[in-house]
Order: sequence, then C-alpha cells, then structure tokens
Amino acid sequence: MAQKKESFFWTSYSDLMTSLFFIMLVLFILVIVVLHKRMEVTEQQLEEIQKVEDSTKDLSRDYFKYRPEYKKYVLNIAVRYPVGKSDINDIEAVNKDEILIQLYQAGKEIHKFLNDHAENQYLLIIEGQASLDSYELNYELSYQRALGLLRYWIRQCGIQFGSNCEIQISGSGDGRLDTHSMRESNEKENQRFLIHILPKNIFENNEN
Repeated sequence: MAQKKESFFWTSYSDLMTSLFFIMLVLFILVIVVLHKRMEVTEQQLEEIQKVEDSTKDLSRDYFKYRPEYKKYVLNIAVRYPVGKSDINDIEAVNKDEILIQLYQAGKEIHKFLNDHAENQYLLIIEGQASLDSYELNYELSYQRALGLLRYWIRQCGIQFGSNCEIQISGSGDGRLDTHSMRESNEKENQRFLIHILPKNIFENNEN
C-alpha cells in the first residue's frame, strides 16, 4: 500500500513539473515574441526619424545653414538692427531691399518644404537672438524680432505655412542668462534668426 502511495506521489510530481515546464516555455515564447515586436517598432521609429531628418536637407543652402553641433538651422541671411528695434523694415543695410527679398525667399522655401512633406506634422519654431549691448530688454527684443519676421512672412509676403505646421515664436536673448543657446563670439553675428523644424507625428502610428 505504501509503495502505491509513493508511486502515485512521484507520478503526480512528474505531471506537476511537466506542467510548470510547459507554462514556463509558453511564457518564454511570449516574451521573445513581445520583445521582437518591440524591436521591430523601435527600428521602424528610428527609420521614420531618419527619414524626417533627411527630409530637412531639402532646405536650400542659399538661405539656411545647418549647425549639427546645435541641431539647428541658421537663417543664412545677415540682419542688423538698430539698438532696441524689432521691426524687420528697420534693419540697417545698404542693400536692405535685397535682404528683404532674401528673407521672402527663405519663407517661401519653408513653405515649399512643408508642402512637399504634407504627410507629416511639424512644429516650426522661429527663434530670434540679440547681440549683447547696452539695451536692457534684449530677451523681450529677441522675441519681438522673431515675431516681426513671422509678421513679415504672413502679412507682407502673404506666405501661409499650411495646416501641417504649428508655429511658435521664441527669443533666446543676448546670452546674459546662461540658457546654453547658440552664440557666436562676434556679437554682431548674434543678430539673427534660428529655425527649428521638428516632426510631431512620427511616433503616432506606433503608440500602441
């Protein structure tokens, strides 16, 4: 009788271990499948990021210069303002009309880029900067200068950037505050505009 009980115990024990092994095997396979799918999603996301980053290379080098160390586009058009001024029509230059035409062409270039990549949603940030001088409100002024450029593009040039673009205005001032913004050693070169074109929707299809 004792031998039968012992035999029954080992049979049950063997069945239990077999069941546990099967459960662990199924869980292991599920984990592998989930990880594989996550890797596929990650690779797809990276491909989408690279695709969008590559697409910004379509911007004309006549009007934009990419600075990889800052991951920003500099509007490759030199502008000089009188101290405290923000209206784009107040820029100081012998060839002011030519500069305004170049700014117009730069705006048209952004419009073309957005139109050519209408399948994506973008955040367009127009960032103004100011040179370090005696003016105390350069941070506010840099914002006003960026706003002035947008007004010039929309109101005077009639450029509409499209429904796939959200526009934000920013000003990074004159460097007195340590904001780690992009600066040049020649202060006059800091009277400029920086352009950020950021994709908004590259992860939307992969959220789940």
